[in-house]
Amino acid sequence: MRIAIDAMGGDNAPEEIIKGVEQSRNENPDIIFDLFGKTEEIKKYLQDDKNIEITQADEVIEMGDEPVRAVRKKKNSSIVLAAQSVKEGKNDAFFSAGSTGAILVAGLFIVGRVKGIDRPGLTTTMPVVTKDNGSFVMLDVGANADSKALNLYQYALMGKYYATNIMKIENPRIGLLNNGTEDDKGDMMHRQVHDLLKENKDLNFIGNVESRELLNGAADVVVADGFSGNGVLKSIEGTALSTLNLIKSSIMNGGLKSKMGALLLKDTFKEIAAKMDYSKYGGAVFLGLNAPVVKAHGSSKAVTVKNTIHQISTIVESKMIEDVADYLNNNQEQLEAIKESVKSSK
Repeated sequence: MRIAIDAMGGDNAPEEIIKGVEQSRNENPDIIFDLFGKTEEIKKYLQDDKNIEITQADEVIEMGDEPVRAVRKKKNSSIVLAAQSVKEGKNDAFFSAGSTGAILVAGLFIVGRVKGIDRPGLTTTMPVVTKDNGSFVMLDVGANADSKALNLYQYALMGKYYATNIMKIENPRIGLLNNGTEDDKGDMMHRQVHDLLKENKDLNFIGNVESRELLNGAADVVVADGFSGNGVLKSIEGTALSTLNLIKSSIMNGGLKSKMGALLLKDTFKEIAAKMDYSKYGGAVFLGLNAPVVKAHGSSKAVTVKNTIHQISTIVESKMIEDVADYLNNNQEQLEAIKESVKSSK
């Protein structure tokens, strides 16, 4: 297996990216890592070049660059060259902690879409707080601010295969993120998506789910339009950080009694922090592309990089993308009929 790594993407690149790659390499001797970036910068932090190749990239796409323009103009950037290597078959997957927009554009226009998928969806895994080691997957969480009913229908199909192949959940429960659980909730698009999903007997569709129940395990796959999904994701992250800060400040300002109580609950706090630690789930996957394209948080440290590489290797080995393509190919008539019904309802 070969993985293309954007060594220059992210707030802590290239140091933390390279540390994470080396940690993964030490645990996965069968993976070849192709690092794209400025060779001299990479070599400064590289301890051992076993199973590691370096491809010189003269340019870097910055977080503030306009994605489409940057991908078009910076042909020798680490993101563009890494994506190109996947398109050409040299590498099996592409990882970056850089600009989300640039990674999506490179994935869409260079790696390319799976035939039958109109738009890729950004997919993330989140914890279920009421279960030990429980988690669910949600898409789209920000690839498309404007989504159509057909996009959400396709997200459900891809989410099913991700939950089945990667998370090893048999017959995953699929829920539609909405402003209520009743069948008639939501705007016209969400009502239409609800009916489309309900009619597909290949999906274990359980109906609408509300954002307040997500962390309680309301569904294994949560389907959302990109605008709402991104808002829910950031709200959950912000609430978790604010709650932890509130607890910490209350302990520090609460005197000796509070500090003694915190000491007694130290192991409990560690368990909570471990359960809410997003880094162990890896990065966000752009589902719907011809190869795994995975985006890690810009502030990712080495452990997140290592975990994301493990996630990527699991996706490649699972043949999930091939399974999605086969399903779409075998159900062309059904999917064309759905496209027509969506168009006629406008």
